[in-house]
Amino acid sequence: MYRSVNREDEVDDQDHHRLKERVFAAIWDELAPLEAAIEDDESLPYEKMWPVLERVGAFGFLVPREYGGHGLSIRQYLPIIAEFAKIQGAIRVLVHVHNSFAHALSELADEDQRRTLLPGLARGENSIAFALTEPERGTGADLGTTARRHGDEYVLDGRKWLITNSDIASHFLVLAKTSEAEVSSILVERDRPGLTIESLPETMGCKGGQHGELTFHGVRVPVRNRVGEEGQGQANLERALEISRVFIAASSLGTGQRAFELSLRHARQRVTFGKPIAQRQAIQRYLAEMAMDLQALRLMLEDCAVKWDAGQRIPAEASLCKLFGLEAVGRVTDRALLVHGGIGYTRKHPIERLYRDARLNWLEEGTPTIQHLVAAREFLDGHWWSDDFSGVRP
Repeated sequence: MYRSVNREDEVDDQDHHRLKERVFAAIWDELAPLEAAIEDDESLPYEKMWPVLERVGAFGFLVPREYGGHGLSIRQYLPIIAEFAKIQGAIRVLVHVHNSFAHALSELADEDQRRTLLPGLARGENSIAFALTEPERGTGADLGTTARRHGDEYVLDGRKWLITNSDIASHFLVLAKTSEAEVSSILVERDRPGLTIESLPETMGCKGGQHGELTFHGVRVPVRNRVGEEGQGQANLERALEISRVFIAASSLGTGQRAFELSLRHARQRVTFGKPIAQRQAIQRYLAEMAMDLQALRLMLEDCAVKWDAGQRIPAEASLCKLFGLEAVGRVTDRALLVHGGIGYTRKHPIERLYRDARLNWLEEGTPTIQHLVAAREFLDGHWWSDDFSGVRP
């Protein structure tokens, strides 16, 4: 069950501009100052962050207005998540995961589930995390987690790990096998008996975010918790990850833009042998290459957003955008470190943190090999570009 596109509900440009101003001010005036403490403590200060995020409506960016959210289009949302990606990475991850799967639920859930869950999600009273990855298996048909039906209940058994926002999620959208050949998506409340949640070790970057391990041992949930029809889990997964990959690409853009801005400033201020390094051809080349990557990524994101908002599926475009984004932000942060030199390798400048935080983008919503696979499969199955720049079809 997919929610139909309703562009009449989209926020107008003036309201969107005012929202961005409020959110951007909160990001830089109230959230960015928390960066050093988060890096030191390797934990998020929810008591300071949550009221700020609630005040600007950060939990309801993509929840339709009829359920209490902002009802932003994808095109309107991308610059906001990109701005979050300019500051400490775990803050961006929290906002991304919450909004990504609130959006998925608004499209995939039935009306009763929407009315029950979406208002609380928009207010930040509830949060949904995605439970897909498993320690010893892949995804899809290879899943080991099972959900066996007993009357009007499912009984879940299995393990999931690297589950982002596991420390704050009120619900987990779990992908489990409901038969030998079928995968279904089922909402599991955090407090269900038989579900245990353990923290995994701290990560290289995006310090403070939790990526936990879930164990399901005879966890019983009502059949009404199933999202979509039985066996629709793989289709739900593909649709949810499709647009979420675009959000990751937008995060790559934001992190890259911040690294570029810092590099421009440093190149103008750093003087060696009597002149700013910005006057040196090698540094100019680094800056030009960074700008080229960022401009190309920005245009790819625009293409994806326009198509999705028009109601089109974008499996190839989303995977290519995510793939290019992770490669682009890798190159940009590499060059930013070269522009800054040794001082960029220390915590004196944010480049060191941006460099680490950006590496999570390689892994979120599928590794590079997954993006190659999805895009190539789509083209082999007949997907093609729009007629504007299609060239000659094979």
